[in-house]
Amino acid sequence: MSMFSTGILVLTSPLHTLPLRIAPVLSSAAQVVERTLYVHLHPGLNLGASSQPRPVYIPPVVDLSTVISRLYSNAADVCGHLDVRVLLTNVRAQPSSSVAGLGSNGGSNPFPSPQSLSHSPEVVLTDYALQDPGQSTLVDQCLKRYAGHCYVCNPSLSSVLLHPLVQVLDRSEGNEKDQRSKNTEEDEADEEEEEEGSKHRWQPMETYSDVVVGGTFDRLHGAHKTLLNISCLLANRRFLIGVSDKELLKGKVLKEMIEPYPQRVQRLEEFLRDVKPSLRFEIVPLFDPFGPSITDPQLQCIVVSEETRKGGEAVNRRRKENGLPELVLHEIQLIKDVHHTEIEEEKISSSSLRSRLLGTLLIPPTPRSDLPLIPYVIGLTGGSGSGKSSIARRLEALGAVRIDSDQLGHETYLPGATAYRRVVEEFGADILNEDKTINRRMLGRKVFGNQEKLKALTDIVWPEIALLVKKRIQQAKEEGKRVCIVDAAVLLEAGWETLVHEVWVATIPEEEAVRRIVERDGVTEEDAVRRLQSQWPTAKQIQHANVVLCTLWEPDHTQKQVQKAWNLLLQRIDQRLKEANLSS
Repeated sequence: MSMFSTGILVLTSPLHTLPLRIAPVLSSAAQVVERTLYVHLHPGLNLGASSQPRPVYIPPVVDLSTVISRLYSNAADVCGHLDVRVLLTNVRAQPSSSVAGLGSNGGSNPFPSPQSLSHSPEVVLTDYALQDPGQSTLVDQCLKRYAGHCYVCNPSLSSVLLHPLVQVLDRSEGNEKDQRSKNTEEDEADEEEEEEGSKHRWQPMETYSDVVVGGTFDRLHGAHKTLLNISCLLANRRFLIGVSDKELLKGKVLKEMIEPYPQRVQRLEEFLRDVKPSLRFEIVPLFDPFGPSITDPQLQCIVVSEETRKGGEAVNRRRKENGLPELVLHEIQLIKDVHHTEIEEEKISSSSLRSRLLGTLLIPPTPRSDLPLIPYVIGLTGGSGSGKSSIARRLEALGAVRIDSDQLGHETYLPGATAYRRVVEEFGADILNEDKTINRRMLGRKVFGNQEKLKALTDIVWPEIALLVKKRIQQAKEEGKRVCIVDAAVLLEAGWETLVHEVWVATIPEEEAVRRIVERDGVTEEDAVRRLQSQWPTAKQIQHANVVLCTLWEPDHTQKQVQKAWNLLLQRIDQRLKEANLSS
């Protein structure tokens, strides 16, 4: 079956039956779509009718929020690679709507013209079950016309009926999936609710004119999308989103890997425009935990999770102090992360996603026609105390040739070396020991805090180190070595990224780096901080990184990261060699 970049999934099953069907439907959709999957809800849609079905408004009911939560939870479990987005353009309270006929009532047309999406769907899929196999052509045509009426789709839109694929999945997995599903707390709760009846869940949701949420919104994931989607359900007029920045990011795990504020805002805007374009969105930076939530008199509701409820209560206390009415706290459940490791949170979180990126390729390397493919050269850098050299030794143990630029730096200061004469001429003979070797501590005192003198020194020494690095790489090539690791704290400052195929950065929280420097070198905390401040900030280094590694946790976790990075590196090298052979 062909794969499509973007698809739109039209779900026609009744809402009360969807929670137990979502996982197999999404698994089937993931066999067809590989990047973005939009989800359009139209319970009760009959694609096998003689007349062409039209989209209708469906009211926001309690059961709808359950379906949305389950959609994103199951998506994280069975098709985590897909960017799933539940669309709500056709969800609106209708005074005349009937609970019994949810999705089938008339009402005005939610799509007077097709809605443009950020990614144009190339295929439309549905869970609609054929009553008669002979209707497949009719249903295909109806489905494509329906999708085209709602959204701007690719002119050559394809269609796929997922029901047969779902049946195949069910048969191939037997009862194992059902049994596993029944063993989860969520499904047990669903079964209990079914026994009690669904009257409560068919009740309309309380909606509000102005709704507010806050968060970091780094690397939008299923929990973020659940929060945003349910907020869009609750909001009738305006949706205010506070995005954490600067001081609020300091305590975050791997904070240097958090996407820049403009990028997070751009992703939010794109997602929200797709989900509910009729809403007015306001996105503001948060520099404190409250932002405009305690001063905006028009706000009526704040959406919180189990762990942020206390924050919502704090907002209300501050609003009361400011003479403003309290906000309704609408609480949503956290989404459990079935893939979490021992160092990750049990819930789906951005920090867990950032930790999973360690060792993976964050940015594809720029092709370097001026460098031979073999040996493939990695430039490994990182601040003092980051564990950079320990990572280099681990890579060396896996088979890489380690080129220690600090050791090469020592060689450039030896009598007879080109740099030796120039350094003595520049800084005077008083930097020499009795045996005529350069006293590097004395030299360091001369350049410390003096940017002009420091630049004069690095202008002499760095080019000489670069020449030695090139010699070591050439030597490795002659010996038939496949990978070289250039271990260099000043890789980026010195401009040595031109010598390597990829840049890898070792990172560590500043407080941990300070602790390590104090313990290792016997200096004061103030001296350790000054040393770090004299180097490139880790966040700046990461902007240039193809791969990031972190030694914050136990050594065995560092080893797992390094092994993962090494395995992926070898795959990239093999792929490049194949491409080179094909083009030659």
